Amino acid sequence: MCVENAANGALFAPAAARNGAVILEVLRDVLPPRGEVLEVASGSGEHAVRFAAALQNLRWQPSDPDRRALESIAAHACAAGLPNLLAPIELDTRAPAWPLEHADAIVCINMVHIAPWSATEGLMAGSGRLLPGGGILYLYGPFRIGGTHTAESNARFDDDLQARDPDWGVRDLEAVVAAAAKHGLHLVSKIDMPANNLSVVVRKARGKTQSD
Repeated sequence: MCVENAANGALFAPAAARNGAVILEVLRDVLPPRGEVLEVASGSGEHAVRFAAALQNLRWQPSDPDRRALESIAAHACAAGLPNLLAPIELDTRAPAWPLEHADAIVCINMVHIAPWSATEGLMAGSGRLLPGGGILYLYGPFRIGGTHTAESNARFDDDLQARDPDWGVRDLEAVVAAAAKHGLHLVSKIDMPANNLSVVVRKARGKTQSD
């Protein structure tokens, strides 16, 4: 049962408020006009509500591996009451099988750098399994290009991440693209975003199967 109250478990992330509108503008261009979108690492759930409200021909499936995040996503979804926003599911990208078998597109915002590298490898493997030929995986966050940070602020952020957890850190875009290519996913575009972030769009090759 959906219950709304002051202590309903909803979390609020300042970054989601700052970057949601600009991400949405890119998603309008790259996502399919209809179908089911899996959002990986949905965090607080604020993006899920914003995007589902704006893209009503898409069924939005939020997910996260963290139970606290799942509670927050459910709370925000309850408050929004959107018919195309599905109940959140628990999903760890590193699992060999995910709790769904198909998605027309996959969106992953600010996960690659705040997770072990194995989570990115799992994301690419899972995207290769779930996406149809021509399906899109959208990534957002800071990346190094050619082994170099794109801004001094990103270098400081990278140091902070690795101080918090040595398995975290800003990744080389080339390494991410290479991990995607192992599963039939190829770079379509990278788009400069505010605060020295990138939108990275990769597409599954048409006719590609996981066994190819």
